Formats: sequence, structure tokens, C-alpha cells
Amino acid sequence: MDEIIARVISQQGCCEAAHSVGDEFVVGQTTPSGMCSWAFYVLYPFAQVLQFGGRFPWECDADSARVACPDPDNPVVFELRRLSG
Repeated sequence: MDEIIARVISQQGCCEAAHSVGDEFVVGQTTPSGMCSWAFYVLYPFAQVLQFGGRFPWECDADSARVACPDPDNPVVFELRRLSG
């Protein structure tokens, strides 16, 4: 299995979890320390696809995916990146 890193690439408004651009988390089977659980619930399925070698046809880079948290008024966008080991 490949390691997946979630990095905040965009943040607008007031994030209740205080995420800011540049924050990074290693994504595993549980919510990483300091990551908003709502964001984790949304990005986890995408991380699993990348972790097991899949890709998303709408992404130009086969090793990444962009996923937004579910708060439409204060969106935080994460880039998931597969780090092949």
C-alpha cells in the first residue's frame, strides 16, 4: 500500500478546525490528529482509491486527487498525494 498525504491547498472563510494552507496529514485508517473529522469522512474514500493504486479520470495527475470539505460557506480544499514506496 502506498502512503497518502493530505495537504490543504485552499481555505476560505473561517475553518472551525483552524486548517490553513500548507497543513499536511498522513492519511491512514483513522482520522489524523488535528484533522477535522468531517473533512476526513469526505476525503477517506478518495484516499483509499489512491492507496490501492487507483486513479480519478478527471485528475491530470494519476497520483493525486483534490477533495473539498463539506462546509460550503468555509471551504477547505485538500490535495491527496500518493507517495509510492
